Amino acid sequence: MGKSLVIVESPAKAKTIHKFLGPDYVVKPTGGHIVDLPPKEFGIDIERGFEPKYDVIKGKTKVLQDLKKTAGEVDTVLLATDPDREGEAIAWHVANSVVRKGQPYFRVLFNQITRDAVLKAVENKGCLDMRKVNAQQARRILDRLVGYKVSPVLWKTLYPGLSAGRVQSVALRLIVERDAQIDAFVPEEYWEIKARLSTSRNEEFDAKLVRKNGKPVKIKCAVEAETIARELSSAAFRVKEVAKKKTKGNPSPPFITSTLQQDAARRLGFTVSRTMRVAQDLYEGIEIAEGSAGLITYMRTDSTRIAPEAIEEVRSYIAGKWGSSELPGKPNIYRMKKGAQDAHEAIRPASMSLSPNEVKTFLTPDQFKLYSLVWNRFVASQMKPSESTVITVDIAAGEYELRASATHLDYKGYLAVYDEIRQEDDEDQGAAVPEGLKEGEPLALKALTPSQHFTKPSPRYTEATLVKEFEALGIGRPSTYAQIINTILERKYVHREKGKLISTDLGRDVNRLLVLGFPDLFAIDFTANMEEDLDKVESGEDEWLHVVEEFYRPFVLSLERFAGQSKELKKSMIAQTDERCERCGKPMVIRWGRNGRFMACSGFPACKNTRPLEQEGAKESTGEVCEKCGSPMEVKTGKFGKFLACSNYPACRNIKSYSLGVKCPLEGCDGMIAEKRSKKRRVFYGCNRYPSCKFASWNKPVAISCPACGSPTVTEGKGGGYSCPRCRHSFEIVEK
Repeated sequence: MGKSLVIVESPAKAKTIHKFLGPDYVVKPTGGHIVDLPPKEFGIDIERGFEPKYDVIKGKTKVLQDLKKTAGEVDTVLLATDPDREGEAIAWHVANSVVRKGQPYFRVLFNQITRDAVLKAVENKGCLDMRKVNAQQARRILDRLVGYKVSPVLWKTLYPGLSAGRVQSVALRLIVERDAQIDAFVPEEYWEIKARLSTSRNEEFDAKLVRKNGKPVKIKCAVEAETIARELSSAAFRVKEVAKKKTKGNPSPPFITSTLQQDAARRLGFTVSRTMRVAQDLYEGIEIAEGSAGLITYMRTDSTRIAPEAIEEVRSYIAGKWGSSELPGKPNIYRMKKGAQDAHEAIRPASMSLSPNEVKTFLTPDQFKLYSLVWNRFVASQMKPSESTVITVDIAAGEYELRASATHLDYKGYLAVYDEIRQEDDEDQGAAVPEGLKEGEPLALKALTPSQHFTKPSPRYTEATLVKEFEALGIGRPSTYAQIINTILERKYVHREKGKLISTDLGRDVNRLLVLGFPDLFAIDFTANMEEDLDKVESGEDEWLHVVEEFYRPFVLSLERFAGQSKELKKSMIAQTDERCERCGKPMVIRWGRNGRFMACSGFPACKNTRPLEQEGAKESTGEVCEKCGSPMEVKTGKFGKFLACSNYPACRNIKSYSLGVKCPLEGCDGMIAEKRSKKRRVFYGCNRYPSCKFASWNKPVAISCPACGSPTVTEGKGGGYSCPRCRHSFEIVEK
């Protein structure tokens, strides 16, 4: 038997798999896609049935040459890319680009990278699934159609360089509309009254006013609250009813992609991209004492299904560690959500023989945290429910009724392993109600506490809650969530502030334009239905060309309709002001340009007067004065980012770098960090002592000391945490 070439996506996976297969196999990585639609041309021949043109991706020529050379030296090629649509498409492109004519090639699929799983997959090799390939190709073509046909609309209406995306623009719409709801929200005042009560045994507890004459109490102002408090202060309090209810809390199913992203954000503070990056490492293989091994199953999945052998293994683990009394009589089986593809198992440990503590020394802090999360969730999913007693005490006070409640945990069950976080229950969980209360028992009033509150709008989206919304609405697929969020952040349509995703002025105007011009294309229902159509292509219920054609016909009509109203839409993007042009006296308007919004004369092109748009509210204070004339320095924005300019301009033209107020981290340099822009207009950070100091970073420096070397400045990581530019130490700051 001759040698076989096994082609995977990442070098880490190649290294792990090679150790399992031995000398008869050569394992090579592609580094992701090797071909794609051309970046600087449309690349789709609509007249020839939407035929795509694929070019070798820049930087992948040597990779492709190496794969071809190696394929020519072996008998068989095994395509072992990731087991999803994108992995199938990569395998197809590799087969078309690498495999020589007549050479046998096979598809190899494994849900986890362990020795047994890999050997079994190689033994049971199969064929490419062209339905998956076609579904992925249809998605890529649809995205290119939208990107190349709609983006010029933004260029003509706002400014060149902007871009639209089929799914990303819908994600932006969700954030913009939530922000608009919050901005328009009018808080309403309401009051609550709590009574501190005592039993004859001097047991004190709190109860909340809930009803008056059998109807819910709604207190709208302080006067009403004071009136009710006076009436309660002279009332006789007694126990009206004591109710006890036994409840069970069922464990959550093992993770799917979206729930892993949500819990990692909520419990660990990870961004979605950080979670997926760490999960990819755990899946592809970690060097441990026994050698390289994948620690978790494939992390892009929407299925809660678990292999029977994995269930048997985890039940044996539970029985061995806590006793068989902690096991339910039958394995817990979880229902999958409607529309789940069920292509892979849920995310779980690849082997129960490798607990987090046993491999902790081989893992980074992030890897250990995420692996522990996956491990504990999976173990808990096969344990017994928790059991609690909910005690509710209704208290009569004249025509009023108050209520006290508490939950007592009787049996932990799965909570011993994976404690659920339910923030909305915190108040009830912390309440204490004395045992032994009897109906009719008198109670003494110790204190009354009226408290003012205001209704709140729905909270702004975080990455975790946005992912939850994606899943609920059927927008995108688990493998795309991180990319969707990263794209709208990189395009400056949204910014992250204290963990919240908030739309920018640019994002709001882009969304407004897209919704006005293409109301159907960027509708949430339309995007969700398109995902269902792609699923039908994968299942064989529909043809990819039919799906693309059905999309394209109304899409062309939308483009034509927009062309007919482009002047009106462009005009609607111009904001009127009360200011007059100092040159010609005509009104000044607010327009969009490459550097953001600016003031321009409405008499353009006859009058080309422009000036920076003064930001709303107070100007950004610098605390600096011009060393030439003594006037205050102001923050301005130019072609290459922010800078300081003398407020006495044009009489004084002094300018200097805009400093972040952060010291340069390089040892021996006394410079300060300034925000700058590259020639391609990308923001970066450099020392203001340049060129004598050449420190530069794409990541934002902050004034936090490195715990390893003491450097006064570190840089923020893209996925969270910090990194020291001086000693390369990475760390996190955990709030206590």
